[in-house]
Amino acid sequence: MSIPIKPEHLAQLKAFIDMCIAVPGILHKPELAFVKSFIEHFGGTVPKETAKPSEPEPEPEHEPAPEPESEESDLELDMTGVIEPDTDAPQKMGNPTLQPTEEEIAESQAKRSEAVSAFAEKDYEKALELYTEAIVLNPQAALLYAKRGQVYLLLNKPNACIRDCNRALELNPDSAAAHKFRGRANHLLGNFEEAANDLRLACKFDFDEQADEWLREVTPNARKIEEHRRKKERRQQEKLEKERQERLKKARESAKAYEENSRTSQTETSGTTPGMGDFQKFMSDPEVLQGFQDPEIAKAFAEMDTNPTNILKYQSNPKIMAFINKMATKLASKTGGNMPPGFPGMMSGMPGFASAAAGAQDAPKPPNSQDDVGLD
Repeated sequence: MSIPIKPEHLAQLKAFIDMCIAVPGILHKPELAFVKSFIEHFGGTVPKETAKPSEPEPEPEHEPAPEPESEESDLELDMTGVIEPDTDAPQKMGNPTLQPTEEEIAESQAKRSEAVSAFAEKDYEKALELYTEAIVLNPQAALLYAKRGQVYLLLNKPNACIRDCNRALELNPDSAAAHKFRGRANHLLGNFEEAANDLRLACKFDFDEQADEWLREVTPNARKIEEHRRKKERRQQEKLEKERQERLKKARESAKAYEENSRTSQTETSGTTPGMGDFQKFMSDPEVLQGFQDPEIAKAFAEMDTNPTNILKYQSNPKIMAFINKMATKLASKTGGNMPPGFPGMMSGMPGFASAAAGAQDAPKPPNSQDDVGLD
């Protein structure tokens, strides 16, 4: 049983299918819903739309192989002073909603004075106990948390220090002491960037020679990490850009193949296709001439003549799409349904279309026409 489709139309159909394979996102267009339904009817699936209508990008044929995580090998850090993290249970913080009385504030200050004395005598466990009692009495005093964090720091418990400094900074974001001790604690944990940020702030709010010394110690590692991250981000951006360019190249190649197939079909059937004479009459239609007086419509059809896939740019433009549909209806009526080659895929595929459209734009306007009026 022979197929009731002319060879030139089969060539156009093949070109259309090739384009759908390369740019599957176009199958989500409303006008191609019947093709999508046809695929799904036989158990197939259409990939989800990921590209913008104005710039269709086909999915890569193969997932790119993940790059080996060997970038860390070129990052050499000075780990001097870094210690194992402490894993003790969180310390007592006090009731954050408690508003202390004057008596509680006074008693808290007394406990703090005792803690300072114990600290000076290097009795750090006693100092921790007294600072905790002072915090329970007045949990709104940011400095108490920062000073207890300092004690934890001396006991090589950087995580406990960071917890206290975090609470102090919640109460007072400008606490130089909290930034200073948290910066040092992060240094001990090997968090060099965080350490540098905190120590810079500490010196900014209240310059301290010890904080400045700690900052100089951590800065080389922090800079190495920052530069390493920038290189990694740059490589990732270059990789993404390369993949995007490859997808665009494949899309252009597919569109070019589609256009060449359409033109080949038109050449093979030139002079024998019914309706080409009627098409010339169609281009002289006053309503068509009036439409091409609109610069936007003329520009759109010039772009579509250059690249048929440019029609995707105008899918959301009601004026352009209305004019295309109007032309299709009128041309079909004038040719008795025998459309010139290339029309099913793109009107600009018709031989001489671009020059005819340009001539229509320059032709005398029909009676009662207006420059800014297209077809409804």
